Amino acid sequence: MSHFGQIARVPGDPILGLMEAFRADPHPAKLDLGVGVYKDAQGQTPIPQAVKLAEQRLVERETTKSYIGGHGDALFTAHLAKLVLGADSALLTDGRAAASQTPGGTGALRLAADFIGHCLAGRGIWLSDPTWPIHETLFAEAGLRVGHYPYVGADNRLDVEAMLEALARLPQGDVVLLHACCHNPTGFDLGQDDWRRVLEVVKARELLPLIDFAYQGFGAGLEQDAWAVRLFAEALPEVLITSSCSKNFGLYRERTGALLVCTADTEKLVDVRSQLAAIARNLWSTPPAHGAAVVAGILDDAELKALWLQELDAMRQRVARLRQGLVEALAPHGLAGRFAHVAEQRGMFSYTGLTPAQVQRLRDEFSVYMVGSGRANVAGLDASRLDQLAAAIARVCA
Repeated sequence: MSHFGQIARVPGDPILGLMEAFRADPHPAKLDLGVGVYKDAQGQTPIPQAVKLAEQRLVERETTKSYIGGHGDALFTAHLAKLVLGADSALLTDGRAAASQTPGGTGALRLAADFIGHCLAGRGIWLSDPTWPIHETLFAEAGLRVGHYPYVGADNRLDVEAMLEALARLPQGDVVLLHACCHNPTGFDLGQDDWRRVLEVVKARELLPLIDFAYQGFGAGLEQDAWAVRLFAEALPEVLITSSCSKNFGLYRERTGALLVCTADTEKLVDVRSQLAAIARNLWSTPPAHGAAVVAGILDDAELKALWLQELDAMRQRVARLRQGLVEALAPHGLAGRFAHVAEQRGMFSYTGLTPAQVQRLRDEFSVYMVGSGRANVAGLDASRLDQLAAAIARVCA
């Protein structure tokens, strides 16, 4: 008898498949705009100097490899909660909010998904259309009913009115996932007035916000990017927030993140965290220590934190320059107006507006790799090759 005989093969992740195709391409001028990692001018994903220094100190001072507990590194979670909610947050002072460490932002989302499924039975979750593809599968795998609200229309523009209209019709008490900044995959972000309007709808429908905060510091700045998160956390009695250190600390492979919970009072926070610890016990037992210790070491040291902030600002500013540079490179081809939104979007990704057929031509004819939806990782660009990319885009748009 074959135990595995009936097991079918499933398609691989399309973005990871894109990585493999790019690596196999012998073209000397190939461009990888697919995978969502920051790259420097040399095409490398660098380790920030602040991280290297923190790791060196950790090697010298670390005295144990014992487990760090169900909620993770206490110093890490304390500092990360302040980073997200603000150093003077009343929620933290009053004991109404806390963070639980997770294996990356994806782990935080899965912990939130299982918490909703176990403790808020029957609640559906609503995702933006489009959203990060893993949102779709992750919440479905956790057994949640998944729905969608409009976000970017067929004209490749943010449609706030359609979003608000859809949110106003959601079942009372359901969960709505919101991107705090640097919307993945579109790069289109809500303005402050838009956020205030979303908050009013969330209040009216008594929705539970789950705010995905994976790119703090990559949009307008570390504090500026937290504006909407803090608005919701201060205005509502209950909020879930997922945070990731992959992008802003460059800790992609260390899988460092957290799920933050805001509650109406301290007693309820203890109740919720007891459930999270029990759920995590059946997922990963205790989270990995290294990345959390590195982040804690940086945020707990004024000199390292200042260096990290300087490096984070440099990454954000470089991506902004690349966005503007691409639009300028498209101008001689008469396409600056058509792609002006690229310079207006924020974060690593851009919904370019290119069709799947145009994306395929870019890959086949010019060895330019991006996701079939037209989502491009702007952080994968090289400033010296913007003219090359602009010429290729002009050819496929002709």
